[in-house]
Amino acid sequence: MSDDKKKDIDEISGVETTGHEWDGLKELNNPLPRWWIWVWVISIIWSIWYFVVYPAWPVPGGATEGTSGYTQFKELQESQQEIVQRQQQYLSDFEKAEFHQIMDDPGLYAFAMAGGRAAFKDNCAVCHGTGAEGGIGYPNLNDDDWLWGGTMDAIHTTLEYGIRADNLDTRLSQMPAFGKEGLLNKEQIDEVVEYVMALSSDEDVTQMPGHQIFQQNCASCHGPDAKGMHEFGAPNLTDGIWLYGGERADIYETVYNARNSLMPAWNERLDDNTIRQLTVYVHQLGGGVEEAAKEPTSILSPVKSMEE
Repeated sequence: MSDDKKKDIDEISGVETTGHEWDGLKELNNPLPRWWIWVWVISIIWSIWYFVVYPAWPVPGGATEGTSGYTQFKELQESQQEIVQRQQQYLSDFEKAEFHQIMDDPGLYAFAMAGGRAAFKDNCAVCHGTGAEGGIGYPNLNDDDWLWGGTMDAIHTTLEYGIRADNLDTRLSQMPAFGKEGLLNKEQIDEVVEYVMALSSDEDVTQMPGHQIFQQNCASCHGPDAKGMHEFGAPNLTDGIWLYGGERADIYETVYNARNSLMPAWNERLDDNTIRQLTVYVHQLGGGVEEAAKEPTSILSPVKSMEE
C-alpha cells in the first residue's frame, strides 16, 4: 500500500488532514507558525533561567533562594531606605524644631502634615474615621472642641500618654455613675438631665430644679457655668456637641452609668517624631485654635459630652 493511499488529503486545500471529522468538517494538519515555535522555545529557556536566578521552586519551608539573592523583603528595605534618605533632609531639622517653628517653616510643616496624615490613617482612622469625623463614642477631631485642650502641647501629651491608658502619666478622669452608685435618686437624675438638655438653649436654666443638683454634684468638674474644664477632661455642656449622643436617653445613660472611654498611649507604639507629626496634623484638622485660657491638654476629645 502506497503512502498516498494512507494519507487523507483535503480536496479543497490540498492539505493533509488529521483524520478528525465533525459533521463533514475535516481538521487540517497544518504545521504551527515558525514564529510561534520560536516564542515557545524562548519562553522555556527564559523560565529555566528565572527558576535558577530567582526564588521560585517550592521547597519545604519556603522556596529556593535563587542565585541573585533577591527577596521581596530586601526590595522593601531598599525602597524604605530611599524614603528614609529623602526624609533625612527634613528629619534632623524637625527633631530640633519647636512646634511654633514647624508651623512657621513651610518645608517642615509640609513634612509634618504628610507624615501625620499617613500615621493617622494607619493608627487612628479605625476609631476616628478616615476623615477624623468620629462617631458615637469616638470624638470628632475637626471641630475645635477639645476635652483636654487643643494646644499643640496638649494634643502631644494626649497622644503620647493616652486617656485612661496603662501608664502613670495618662490623662485620667472619672465621672461618677450617679445612679448606679446611688449618689442621686431617679427623680434627681431626671431633673439634672432636663437641666443639661436645656443648657444649650436660650432658656433660663437657673430656675430649673436640676440647677441646684448640678451645682452640688457636677459643677466641680464641669464648672458653675457648665462650660467644662480641661484640667479634668470635663466637656462643655452648653454647646450642643455630644460624644455619646444628645438625646434624652443618651444623657440619662451617661448620668446614671457614666462613660469612661479609653485611648491608647501612642508612645508605646510610635516614635516621638511620628507622634509630633500626628500632633501637627490633628491640631490642623480642628483649625488650630490655641486655647490659652484652658491650657491643659488634649487630642482625642473635641466632641463633648458628659462622657469622656
